[in-house]
Amino acid sequence: MGRNLSGQLSHIVRELVRNGVTLEQARREFEKQYIVASLRDHEGNFSRSAKTLGVHRNTLRNKLSNLGIDGGDYSAPRSRQKTKR
Repeated sequence: MGRNLSGQLSHIVRELVRNGVTLEQARREFEKQYIVASLRDHEGNFSRSAKTLGVHRNTLRNKLSNLGIDGGDYSAPRSRQKTKR
């Protein structure tokens, strides 16, 4: 995975540089997407996401706020149960 990941990132970085994206813009967008992906993988569980991200739960909440990420529901959609009438 390491070599493939490095190659994929290298391609993305070249495209970002060619398109004039600043380091700060790239860092911010990467961090946002990484955090959202973690929250989705952990069905919105902040404690588990924070642990896998290597930060404290409060730090994760602060990052959400600073990055403008909605701290809403990232849990997997539940199937609706039919009600008897």
